[in-house]
Amino acid sequence: METCIINTPLGCTKITGNKHGVSSVSVLNENVTISKDIPIVLEDCKNQLLEYFAGTRKQFNLKLNPQGTDFQKSVWNLLQQIPFGKTLSYLELSKQLGDIKAIRAVANANSKNPIWIIIPCHRVIGSDGSLTGYAGGLHRKKWLLEHENPNKQQSLF
Repeated sequence: METCIINTPLGCTKITGNKHGVSSVSVLNENVTISKDIPIVLEDCKNQLLEYFAGTRKQFNLKLNPQGTDFQKSVWNLLQQIPFGKTLSYLELSKQLGDIKAIRAVANANSKNPIWIIIPCHRVIGSDGSLTGYAGGLHRKKWLLEHENPNKQQSLF
């Protein structure tokens, strides 16, 4: 498994993966040394993330290889279908999976998403429109949603 650390507006970001795809992207809560050399298998991921933060990329085109249960992967696949600048509630995700009672399981799978931003779990909000838990911190979720807001002059939250 290859690893690199890049700098983003939300902090140091760790990318891991291999020839089978990106397996994790996570924001770190501490400052660490930024990678000088990026492994070739992670170069495209690094570039696409930097384009996203620069505002020139709205969709990722990467080979992903997240590790999880079949249910988690089904939730993560649905997350990837939420368009840039849009949000969905946990309840709506549960309905898309065909089981309205799976809302807690959906929320749990969302929280276990190993590929930050690229699998956009930040686009999932409460049914009442509120920001809800986010492994990277609610301040980062708010930043990401505002970054994707087509009406930049006004805040969503």
